[in-house]
Amino acid sequence: MVYDTVITDSHVILPRGIVDKNIIIDDGKIVGFTHDLPTCDHKINGNGLISIPGPIDTHVHYGVYSSIDQAAKTESHAAAIGGITTMMRMLRLGTSFQSSLQAQLDAASKTHYVDYTIHASIFSKQQIEEMKYCVEKKITSFKIYMNLGGDVGHVYMDMPPYTSEIEAETVEVNNQIVEETVKNAASLGCPVLVHAEDYESCACGIKTAKEKNRDGLSAWSESRSPEFEAKAIRTVCKYGRDYGCTLYFVHIGSERALRQIKEEREQGTKIFVETCPHYLTLSYEKQQGYLAKVMPPIRTQKDNEAIWNALSNNTIDTVGTDHVANQLKLKLGGEDVWDALPGFPGIGTVIPILLSEGVNKNRFSLEQLIRFTSLNAAQIFGMYPKKGTLDKGSDADVTMIDLKKENKVSSDLFGGFSDYIVYEGMNLKGWPVKTIVRGHLVAEDFEVVGKLGHGKFVERPVT
Repeated sequence: MVYDTVITDSHVILPRGIVDKNIIIDDGKIVGFTHDLPTCDHKINGNGLISIPGPIDTHVHYGVYSSIDQAAKTESHAAAIGGITTMMRMLRLGTSFQSSLQAQLDAASKTHYVDYTIHASIFSKQQIEEMKYCVEKKITSFKIYMNLGGDVGHVYMDMPPYTSEIEAETVEVNNQIVEETVKNAASLGCPVLVHAEDYESCACGIKTAKEKNRDGLSAWSESRSPEFEAKAIRTVCKYGRDYGCTLYFVHIGSERALRQIKEEREQGTKIFVETCPHYLTLSYEKQQGYLAKVMPPIRTQKDNEAIWNALSNNTIDTVGTDHVANQLKLKLGGEDVWDALPGFPGIGTVIPILLSEGVNKNRFSLEQLIRFTSLNAAQIFGMYPKKGTLDKGSDADVTMIDLKKENKVSSDLFGGFSDYIVYEGMNLKGWPVKTIVRGHLVAEDFEVVGKLGHGKFVERPVT
């Protein structure tokens, strides 16, 4: 038999350990491992490299500052260079899903280099009623923004496809919306992603800081205290227990939030936890300017260490990026931290940061890495065993990494929409050098070599 592709001589990382065998790929699937070299159309040399299951970025914002027909091209380009094989889009619509969702799906369907899927954000009672419609479209996870309401209810929604005007909205994600979303998601068998910050407390904190003429990232952090995270976590976890809903806390970056989550888990709440690279590497004690403004804020170096420890101890399940495809002219549109736009790009740097600062500094193992970046996400969000593994029959999503490769971070490296990066000039050791999506090489040595439109929507059944 002639197979499509064989990856030779790499070290293959599986949850059970390292396997030194060739990977056989046919018709976009993993069909086996062997010490032999079967007849094949394509051979990929993995000598000196490590093959891992294709990483899944659980948390990506694109389609907000450029419409999805364009954003899918630029951001999946950055993803491919960064070794990401599946990106999970945080879709935000200010209108009905029934009137707006299909246009978003259609516009995205031919413009990705890597695979993708969607979390649907819920802002209104109408959208709660339409959650079943999303499930019918194979979108089986929902997000709530507990940080949006009252005086801090401003949000940018995703643009309609093929348009160029930013879509500003004011929303009120009050406790009633939160509870009803959790209740309905539980009845549908779907997890709820939670941005856990109490909006009333944040509004008060920001007002106080402005009255005191405070500025800078330290002021931003103090105005959105970790205690406000803990308060929101307590509130939503009660609903989670009441209705038996699985909760997934996005972008957790403070020791206080981790402690509250531990307490809620001990009470029986079904919880998964995501962190982001910036909560491992950035602190307001060291960062200058406003580029690293994000919600929730970056915290202290002590918080950084708490997040590293939680990863090492497997009490954090996934690492997503909270990637926001924006540009400097938008990011720094005002005179102080209060006017700066929250969020920044990061999809291209997550794997090299975890390799350089995690694996190469012995903070966790390669086996742990594949759980944080692939296996756990696939299992939590209904993509396993199609994604998240290199087992026989799974999609042939393989990222090949060079633990010894050193390179400096630059915004030019990834070809995304953004014209800056918070990690500019950072020297990282350990980079993805080949990205394979369903058996096709889409990026190699910082160049995208795949075909635009190869990336497909990943349909997710209710698990």
